[in-house]
Amino acid sequence: MAEAARDTKLIMPNMKLDEFDLKIIDRLQTHGRLTNVELAERIGLSPSPCFRRVRLLETAGIIQGYAAQIDRSKVGLALTVYVEVKMAGHSAKHMEGFNKWVQQTPEVISCQLVSGDADYLLEVVVSDLEEYTRSVVLKLRKIEGLQSMQSRFVLESVKRSARLPLELRRKPVN
Repeated sequence: MAEAARDTKLIMPNMKLDEFDLKIIDRLQTHGRLTNVELAERIGLSPSPCFRRVRLLETAGIIQGYAAQIDRSKVGLALTVYVEVKMAGHSAKHMEGFNKWVQQTPEVISCQLVSGDADYLLEVVVSDLEEYTRSVVLKLRKIEGLQSMQSRFVLESVKRSARLPLELRRKPVN
């Protein structure tokens, strides 16, 4: 058993995704609650090899988890704000402090280090403008090294999807 786990770890960095792996990923993106038997039927494999492939995809970190898609407004989180953050400099101390704040702030559901005029793009979800100001703006302004921030309020969500467009892949994945 330990030898098999060691072998699995060795092949993870160079794992090539074949047609069945991509079918598994695609089906699970839209139907994460499928049983192994249902998934196997939908992709044309028997249950045992399907199960082994799913476990291998999980171990490799390709499948990172399973989550329900929630209607934000129906759970009282109707306001989505994208915040562009520019740091005064790129010192390790300032970047680490900002990254720590992001990790500790549940209202920030996504943070990307980006190119362009801003350094970071945050996606923030809160109940209303008052909560955004109290929970994010006032605290964000206190971060050492913050140069500027610009908020963009979502008026309407035209499309929201967590599904990756696997059909657009241009080259094999190593």
